[in-house]
Amino acid sequence: MNIRQQLVQLLNLAMVLSTAFMFWKGLGLVTNSNSPIVVVLSGSMEPAFQRGDILFLWNRDKYVDIGDVVVYEVKGKPIPIVHRVLREHKVTNKDRKVRQLLLTKGDNNPTDDLSLYAHKSNYLDRDEDILGTVKAYLPKVGYVTILITENKYAKLGLLGLMALSTLLTRE
Repeated sequence: MNIRQQLVQLLNLAMVLSTAFMFWKGLGLVTNSNSPIVVVLSGSMEPAFQRGDILFLWNRDKYVDIGDVVVYEVKGKPIPIVHRVLREHKVTNKDRKVRQLLLTKGDNNPTDDLSLYAHKSNYLDRDEDILGTVKAYLPKVGYVTILITENKYAKLGLLGLMALSTLLTRE
């Protein structure tokens, strides 16, 4: 394979990666969420959502309603949590700005999420902690992500297949 073909393949790979990155960032801008698509990693929301479901988030609503399923991130913990809003409190600051505070719980959990929140936090702040409200989902499609994340052999196999296909592809 000559150098020109290798450069074309490298540019094609760069184009695919940059297109995926632009799509992700554009989707984040439209939904107003840092993470507009998430995969359910546990069974805490069964029967509503199963492990491996892909959730599509929307974060443009001013307030979250009781009963909505939200995705939140706790300070210091990298994995977002998908749970339902149990209770809310609206607090007015000195500058007359209304803050919404939320208490959440997984449908399949016996207790609320107080033990999951940041140190000395009794509620989630709508503006600071919530990544978005679940608006749609695709069942079981996220299992590919879980398989790659949790199984090092699957990850190595996928990387090997990608490298092999890159080497064997001719243009």
